[in-house]
Amino acid sequence: MLKDLKVVFMGTPDFCVPILESLIENCNVIGVVSQPDKEVGRKKEIKFSPIKEVALKNNLNIFQPIKIKTNYQDILDLNPDIIITCAYGQIIPKAILDYPKYGCINVHASLLPKLRGGAPIHHAIIDGYNETGITIMYMDEGMDSGDIIEQSVTKIEDSDTVETLHDRLSLMGRDLLIKTLPSIIDGTNKRIKQDEKDVTFGYNIKRKEELINFNKTSREVFNHIRGLNPFPGGYFTLNKKTVKVYKVNEINDNKYQDKENGEIVKIDKESFYIKVIDGLIQVLEIKFEGKKKMKVQDFLNGNQNNLLGIIVNKGVNNEK
Repeated sequence: MLKDLKVVFMGTPDFCVPILESLIENCNVIGVVSQPDKEVGRKKEIKFSPIKEVALKNNLNIFQPIKIKTNYQDILDLNPDIIITCAYGQIIPKAILDYPKYGCINVHASLLPKLRGGAPIHHAIIDGYNETGITIMYMDEGMDSGDIIEQSVTKIEDSDTVETLHDRLSLMGRDLLIKTLPSIIDGTNKRIKQDEKDVTFGYNIKRKEELINFNKTSREVFNHIRGLNPFPGGYFTLNKKTVKVYKVNEINDNKYQDKENGEIVKIDKESFYIKVIDGLIQVLEIKFEGKKKMKVQDFLNGNQNNLLGIIVNKGVNNEK
């Protein structure tokens, strides 16, 4: 049944790759839609999206409209039975949503109605969620507001970063979609309205949100840092230099209450410790601008400056 299903897939980043590869294996993928190519680096070299790379490898039709809102006829001309989207990056117009006989289906990386938006994985960790998951849903004209078909849940561990959760959810999305497709085709699937009173949002991360605010609890700072690790990376400023932070621990130690939040209050062989409201953040892995990621131990071995008493984010807006 699935082998005869004519699918147009719409997606852009790495997260979608296992999903598209599984659709190619199980269905008849007749076209792929991805965001336009980007110029990257000083040389402005053209970079293809991960989904375009998969499409090229499999000799599939590729469409990259700058504005799909007005440039979609080529997609409709393929006459797809179903359109499946995942992290595509543009709002899909009603003309596309209404076209396929089995509808437009979205794979979203949260347990909707929680965390609608473009960065649900980051926010699941940053906002302190205990669990998250995958939602397979019908698309409508709103942002991630369509009817829920199926969901799969995963616990968020303290050891998780946005990278580990991203990779786990990507595979969960792949498996849940293939499991759910037969019920969509034969009409036996569930169709559950989202409860608007339970809606939360996980909007795309802005640059100002990458700045680590040490006027918070150790748990909040810990979640913030791992919720941005490794992309885009949380940062603080040290002696007016930007320092990205990747690996930290939260420490329950209240003996430095007379110190200022954001102050480096302790150093050992492998780390330094920054005071927060209710304890310390132990910093283990960092990256200075223009440098490679390094263990703090290596930084301390090559840097004889005494960091004790330095207040990070000095002169930078870090609201309480």
